[in-house]
Amino acid sequence: MRFWPCVLAIARKDILAELRGREIISSVLVFAALVLVIFNFAFGQDAELMREVAPGILWVAFAFAGVLALNRAFIPEKEENCLEGLLGCPAPREAIYTGKALGSLAFMLAVEIVILPVFALLFNIDVFRPQLIATTLLATIGFVAVGTIFSALAVNTRAREMVLPILFLPVVTPVLIAAVKASALSLAGSGWGGDMLQWLLILLAFDAIFLVVPFLVFPYALEE
Repeated sequence: MRFWPCVLAIARKDILAELRGREIISSVLVFAALVLVIFNFAFGQDAELMREVAPGILWVAFAFAGVLALNRAFIPEKEENCLEGLLGCPAPREAIYTGKALGSLAFMLAVEIVILPVFALLFNIDVFRPQLIATTLLATIGFVAVGTIFSALAVNTRAREMVLPILFLPVVTPVLIAAVKASALSLAGSGWGGDMLQWLLILLAFDAIFLVVPFLVFPYALEE
């Protein structure tokens, strides 16, 4: 079978299943909003401190919400005994990875589109900056790319909900650090040059690594 039709079919299947059940989006949105509300109450009395910690708070919400979403990437197939059927279909294993990653990317972007205005409202910060949008997109791509393969590794373990964050978060930490630094510069009004450009290039480098390496090793990881 051709590569891209398989990718789009798998991504479409995941998106349609989520639109019917709304299990991932609803739980992730509630969790991310709750994180923002809790931090808002914790730092609400100090506006200057709030602006300093706002980038970290934003990415804490995104990261933990993303872990929840990625945890569900392969679990439905495992619970319904469909994982073997997915592996047995005449599709390249790389297409399965790419389709799953695209589906998870769509879920995360949908959550971020909703959470960013909530963040702006609670913290009184202008988030509609092209630098912040570029940072969010680049960091989310790297986050999902490496998270998808760890989700495939964790799905065959008994405590998969615990295994995924333990394995995944240490690896994706450089992406989160670069995202926080670039977001802080963006919220401070920085332009595209200087430190902002350096952090964006770091995100691009990590994206390139995290897109290529999981793509190559996924056929072996899922069978293990």
